[in-house]
Amino acid sequence: MEGLADALLRAALTSVGGIDGCVTEFVRVTDTLLPRAVWLRRVPELAHGGRTLAGVPVVVQLLGSDPQCLADNAARVAGLGAPGVDLNFGCPAPTVNRHRGGAALLDEPELLARIVAACRAALPPAVPLTAKMRLGIRDAARALDCARALADGGAAEITVHARTKLDGYRPPAHWDWIARIREAVAVNVIANGEVWSPADAARCLAVSGCRDLMLGRGLVTRPGLALNIRSQRAGHEPLPLPWPRLLALLDTFYAGVRAQLLPRHAPGRLKQWLSYLRNAYPEAQALFARVRTETDAARLGEALAAAHAHPVPLPP
Repeated sequence: MEGLADALLRAALTSVGGIDGCVTEFVRVTDTLLPRAVWLRRVPELAHGGRTLAGVPVVVQLLGSDPQCLADNAARVAGLGAPGVDLNFGCPAPTVNRHRGGAALLDEPELLARIVAACRAALPPAVPLTAKMRLGIRDAARALDCARALADGGAAEITVHARTKLDGYRPPAHWDWIARIREAVAVNVIANGEVWSPADAARCLAVSGCRDLMLGRGLVTRPGLALNIRSQRAGHEPLPLPWPRLLALLDTFYAGVRAQLLPRHAPGRLKQWLSYLRNAYPEAQALFARVRTETDAARLGEALAAAHAHPVPLPP
C-alpha cells in the first residue's frame, strides 16, 4: 500500500498483535543498484534485525521488470538483513503500470519466471522469496500461467489478490479463482482481497481453501482485525479494539509522524489514517470531522490530546 503502509504504520499495526509478518510498500527498481542508505531510509526495520518494534518480521517488496537489476537489489537487501524478499506483480496504479511495473506484467508469464528465477539465484538459500499477483490485467485468462511461472521460477509462496488490474479495488474479490490457483501450484498460496471482518475471513478461507490471509485495507480500517480473526478461528467471540486503545495508538503514530516529517506534511498522514478508521469507528468519524480542515501540525496534536480528556461527540 504505497504511501500508506510505511514503517510508522507498520509499527503501529503490528503492536496490536495477531500478525505473523508484514510486507513493506514496494520499492521501485529500474536500472540502479540502490545504495545502503536508500534501503535503510525506506525500510528502517533493517537496522533492527528486519523486524518491527513488536518483533514482527518485515519482508522487503521490490517492483520492476528488469530481472538482473531486481536480482542485484534483492541480494543487497538480503545482505542488509531482510528476513525475506517479495516481488510485486499486483499493483494496479496507472503510473506504475506505464513503466512496466506491478500488474502490467501479468500478460508476460515468461518474464515473471525469469524475474523470479534471477532473484532466487541471487538470494542466500535461507532467505525466502515470495511474490504477489493479481488475476490478470483485463481478465483471468492467464492467471494459472502466471501462478505456475512464479512457482516454477522459485517463489516459495504466492499471495493472490483476487481481482484483475482493471477491477482495481471494486468489489467483489473472486476468491474462487484463488482456489483454482492453489490447485495449480505446489507452493503455499495466500488469499487477499475484500477481507474486512472475521466473517469475511472465514468465507474467504472456505472458498479459497487457503490457510493463510494477507490483510491490507481491512487491517488499516480495523487494527484489531488480525486478532479478531485468530479469536474466531479459536472459537472465541472476536471483540473490536476499544477506542481508547486505538486513540493511544494514534498518539504514538502521530508523534512519530511529527518527528519524521515537516510540519506541513504531518497533518495529512494522521488524517489519512483517520479516513480509514472512520469506516469502522464512529469516534474516528467524529474526530476526523473535527480536524478535517486543520493544517497546523501542533493544533492537530492538541485536538488529538483533547480527544482523551473530552471524547468527541458521536453522531446521532
